[in-house]
Amino acid sequence: MNDSNSTKKTITMVGLIMMIFTSVFGFANTTVAYEQMGLASIIWYLFAAVFFFLPVGFMMAEYGSAFNEAKGGIYSWIEGAVGARLAFTGTFIWLASWEVWLVSTASKVWIPMSTFFAGHDTTQSWHLGSLTSTQTIGLLAVLWIIFVTFTASLGMDKISKISSLGGTMMIILNVIFFGLSIAMIFLSGFHMAEPVHGISTFVQSANPEFSSPIGMVSFIVYAIFAYGGMESMGGVTDSMKNPKRDFPRGILISAGIIAVLYSLTILFWGISANWHDVIGKSGVNLGNITYVMMSNLGYTFGTHIGMSASAATVLGAWLARFTALDMFILYMGAFFVLIYSPLKSFILGTPKDFWPKRVTKLNDKGMPANAMWMQAIFVIVIILAVDFLGGRNAKNLYGILTLMANVATSVPYLFLVGAFPFFSINDDIEKPYQFFKNKKFMWATSILVFLVVLFAIIFTLLEPIIEHQYMDAFWTILGPVAFGAIALILYGAYARKQRNKNLN
Repeated sequence: MNDSNSTKKTITMVGLIMMIFTSVFGFANTTVAYEQMGLASIIWYLFAAVFFFLPVGFMMAEYGSAFNEAKGGIYSWIEGAVGARLAFTGTFIWLASWEVWLVSTASKVWIPMSTFFAGHDTTQSWHLGSLTSTQTIGLLAVLWIIFVTFTASLGMDKISKISSLGGTMMIILNVIFFGLSIAMIFLSGFHMAEPVHGISTFVQSANPEFSSPIGMVSFIVYAIFAYGGMESMGGVTDSMKNPKRDFPRGILISAGIIAVLYSLTILFWGISANWHDVIGKSGVNLGNITYVMMSNLGYTFGTHIGMSASAATVLGAWLARFTALDMFILYMGAFFVLIYSPLKSFILGTPKDFWPKRVTKLNDKGMPANAMWMQAIFVIVIILAVDFLGGRNAKNLYGILTLMANVATSVPYLFLVGAFPFFSINDDIEKPYQFFKNKKFMWATSILVFLVVLFAIIFTLLEPIIEHQYMDAFWTILGPVAFGAIALILYGAYARKQRNKNLN
């Protein structure tokens, strides 16, 4: 018995920090931040770390330690705190956020592929017959979803190798980025491409679209999205050697490292990329921004060490190619996991008799193949709707998709954070690990974090309306509202069926 326990409790504090880092930190988040706010994004990333990432991490730790045997993940957490109806609604929106991710990334995945072959993004010139480039990418995204669903339904044995290869390449990419950026600090005589004009540079957005107070506040959603993924960490407390001591320390250390690394990376982009010269040009969008900035980094470094313009351009193109290959492998690994993992945990978490048997049935590889194909049909319909109705051009399309993903990913945190006080004051729930022992501090923190997320979402939805970009606003609002309504209708039908069964 002791042996089984000793083998089970294998996660050390260092192991936890590495797990948090790989599930939360995203290199591409820094280029999106720089595109949206320039150097002014740093202050909002630090704000989100203190008022979202840290407190939510401790909440997830308490949830995870109390419900460490539950298979349903966040469904089990919310259900234990506030009941099944809200748990179903919140988890359904959480599942929906991954559906939106599948929609947005199925279109974006073609950018690294084109960049790998051409050295720069060529998707905006792709045309199939009389279709626009946006519509052509939409059809390719449909084929991608079909390919990934079919492959993942056959089993997951080789997929982990792709993910680990992508992770290794991402470490190499970060080393290259910091190495070239630090070298350029000295080569340029400590001059930045993005000039710093005192404190205003770190407060006022370089991007006119985010220069208004509402635009600046709405950017918090991007920062929250960049710190997303902590909800998956709460379930590991039962596998830790010393969770009471190591989990809070691990959360604090990893939050500090990630916040500093995000801030440093954004600051270092200012060494090589002048916002107006590199990002403010046509053809640059949220889908290809990472490759544009890496290509520019290679070109700028090349010119600083005395290479000719053509040789520096080639260096930039190869750096963009390496980044594209890395991102494509990461996307592929993430797709193979996310096409089934959230769906499977949602189906396992909800009541057994909620779904028809064909939905919950697993194939001989342990995959919910029927549910995965239903999901694929749904995602394909959304892709076609967004790409054929929502996108006027590539820049507009990737803006809409990124907004949809950010808002849809942020909404479930309202349920998790909102349910936490009721979980915390419920003495019937055994809590092996407690960070928020002081109830006043717990209530104050919960309310503050809830309001930060709520107002960030509200301002994100308001901003396109104020700018008269009604189509952007429609697609951004549609996700959480539609999925919330569907969840309430589905659960209402289930509850009526249960009542009728009990009466009979």
